[in-house]
Amino acid sequence: MAISGKTAVYGVIADPIGHVRGPTIFNPLFEKLGFDAAMVPFHVSAASLPRAVAGFRAIESLKGWLVTNPHKFAMFHLCDQVDASGTRLQAVNVVRREADGRLIGSNYDGAGFITGLRHDGIEPTGMDVLMLGAGGAARAIAFALAEAGVKRLSIANRTHTSAAALAEITRKFFPDAKVEVADAIAADQDLIVNTTSAGLKPEDPLPLDATQLRSGTIVADIIMNPEMTRLLTLAKERGCRIHLGRHMLDSQLPLLARHLGVPIS
Repeated sequence: MAISGKTAVYGVIADPIGHVRGPTIFNPLFEKLGFDAAMVPFHVSAASLPRAVAGFRAIESLKGWLVTNPHKFAMFHLCDQVDASGTRLQAVNVVRREADGRLIGSNYDGAGFITGLRHDGIEPTGMDVLMLGAGGAARAIAFALAEAGVKRLSIANRTHTSAAALAEITRKFFPDAKVEVADAIAADQDLIVNTTSAGLKPEDPLPLDATQLRSGTIVADIIMNPEMTRLLTLAKERGCRIHLGRHMLDSQLPLLARHLGVPIS
């Protein structure tokens, strides 16, 4: 990939940053399309996010960026305009910078997760689902699972109030959905989804007791690097079907690219 003064720059912002896959997916795409652009990682702390975004507005060659943990909620409030999906979630995972510096946000996490499941031959409709976590990605996935018609969605989080708040707002938008807080993790659901950051580092504690997993359960993790988290490794050893984190990003790639103004069919 040749980079010149005419190259359009895209970014991905996160904290930590080492696990992100955006550049490894988008840069080959740019090359395949013959599109003069490059995506680079930006390590931005939560405290520095407003200052970083103010600087991004002033960089005319910077055309947009992907947003991942822990910035999805905060980035929503720093955009000038957010589409319907991002507004409903109050969180964004992609931002396009217009020529005048205005920032346009959206969120495709939920659509990417459900599409990724279906591409992997997993139909969530009618499933009993346990979701671990209550952050920005969790909200998008909770809404998408409710919209897909799961039989029950149980939300477990270290902070009970966060899980309760997510359950409440999910029921608000999907009143027919059965959404509850999982006070005790039974691990006997059809599908278990880890949306927490537990698993980014080898020393991270497991988000649930893996000894409770049964072989009929599908275990999904949205962490992309490492691809095989400790949770997925243990789940596979116990005979569970596993679903990798990369499926969520791969499935929303066309949506993200179009939002960023990349000429993809």
